[in-house]
Amino acid sequence: MENFNQTLPTWFILLGLSDSPHLQVICFLMFLVMYIITLAGNLLLIIVVKINPALQTPMYFFLSNLSFIDIFFSSTIVPKILINTIAEDKSISLLGCALQMYFSLALGATECIILAVMAYDRFAAICRPLHYNTIMNMRLCITLAVASWTACFINSAIHVFITFQLPYCKSRHISHFFCEIPPFLQISCRDTRLNEIAMYVSAGIVVMMSFFLTLISYIHIIATIFKIQSSHGRQKAFSTCASHLTVVTLYYGTIMFMYLRPRSAYTDNIVSVLYTVVTPMLNPMIYSIRNKEVKNCIMNIKNRANCFKNIL
Repeated sequence: MENFNQTLPTWFILLGLSDSPHLQVICFLMFLVMYIITLAGNLLLIIVVKINPALQTPMYFFLSNLSFIDIFFSSTIVPKILINTIAEDKSISLLGCALQMYFSLALGATECIILAVMAYDRFAAICRPLHYNTIMNMRLCITLAVASWTACFINSAIHVFITFQLPYCKSRHISHFFCEIPPFLQISCRDTRLNEIAMYVSAGIVVMMSFFLTLISYIHIIATIFKIQSSHGRQKAFSTCASHLTVVTLYYGTIMFMYLRPRSAYTDNIVSVLYTVVTPMLNPMIYSIRNKEVKNCIMNIKNRANCFKNIL
């Protein structure tokens, strides 16, 4: 292992996912396709919600927030993966690494909270339908969104600052495909227990609390659904819950597995791929594209485009 003095390096080397040229080509094509699908799916959702007055509701307001998060979250990480996969120089500057860590951590935490808020919105709609418009008014929605973004970006700034206060004298090589906190703790030559405690506390507050709030909301939702007499209504509601809980479990589960495990197990890149690349791609499909209102709006846009094309 290379040894360096205890000053902060001005650059790091991201080792990526594989050294095999054949696997690198496969990884490049796979990530490129998923990135294009992520951008297209989330942009389509934002446009559909924006132009359709029927979708100007709290649920779609938060879905639009989620799409913005997924677009910027993927754009923070995937372009650098694509470059490093085909380039010989896999280095990243200290500033570039800090910015990538800052935005990925902030956006990831914001997504956790937005998912919990979305679950509460569904709880209010299904369990308190008569009071829904009073509970989920637009002022509250905007306040919740702004508070989520602000708190998570402040939290991220604190973690990035204390992470780069550590001396990195073991190596400049990061056993990961993007700048994330856990791999950096491995290459520090100082005791990182305080950083780990701060990371666990933050993950506990943001991830665990968001997950349990989501879970509690859905426990009440499912209990209410069982009281619905219409079998079709129950089936439809259960289908919506299953889709939401699938993505919630995938996203929260991978993050908790990454951040709430022993330091010796920090090098599982596949886990990070799931919540940094796969989940942002799946979100618009699972949350929105399967939704009847969204599909109808997309079909209307397609029909209008075809009419315009025929006129020309």
